[in-house]
Amino acid sequence: MQAALELTGVAKGFTMHLQGGVRLSVVSNVTFSVRAGECVVLGGPSGAGKSSILKMVFGSYRCDHGQILVRRRAESIDIATARARQILALRKDTVGYVSQFLRAVPRVPTIDVVAEPLAGSGTSRDAARRKATELLRRLNLPGPLWGLPPATFSGGEQQRVNIARGFLPNFPILLLDEPTASLDAANCEVVMELIAERKRCGAAIVAIVHDHNVRDRIADTVIDMTRFAEIA
Repeated sequence: MQAALELTGVAKGFTMHLQGGVRLSVVSNVTFSVRAGECVVLGGPSGAGKSSILKMVFGSYRCDHGQILVRRRAESIDIATARARQILALRKDTVGYVSQFLRAVPRVPTIDVVAEPLAGSGTSRDAARRKATELLRRLNLPGPLWGLPPATFSGGEQQRVNIARGFLPNFPILLLDEPTASLDAANCEVVMELIAERKRCGAAIVAIVHDHNVRDRIADTVIDMTRFAEIA
């Protein structure tokens, strides 16, 4: 079976312009693949480059070297060399991303923040809102909050909005950066159930989780990122 996502020889570093242009290498020669229906967890301590990998796959960071192949229908697109419009197209129908922090347009109601990725991929606004309602209810976010902007919510509530937004569209690739970090046990269980459902539907998932119990429940493969880290 052809991989849905494949990284080969990926390297990333940053130039510290306020520190005299010092070059800080983060990862090098990162190589792994993820098949449909598989969850790969990136392991290792903070600073090992795990979040940088997800951001490179999503196209928020450009890698310095290497290849990041994303399978989209009958073609493979190399994120490392893709044009901006190709990356935007992938975000509309192929690659979903749950980051550690919710970034939403101010004053937009929560229900529309969650529904936006689905509505943006061609689903009617009403249908997208209905599906958003189902997911918010499942994640135990109280109904009176749905019409309010999420900027006023607690950290755990914002994270549930973030999770709902990322899981709502049924994309073939899903990137998860600490999705359960701010959640209580009940909502953590919901997220693990959602991940299991997406795997059964054929999604290829790359996740970062520091909770060993969560990792053991969701991971098919754990990759030790210290093999690729350039930071001591």
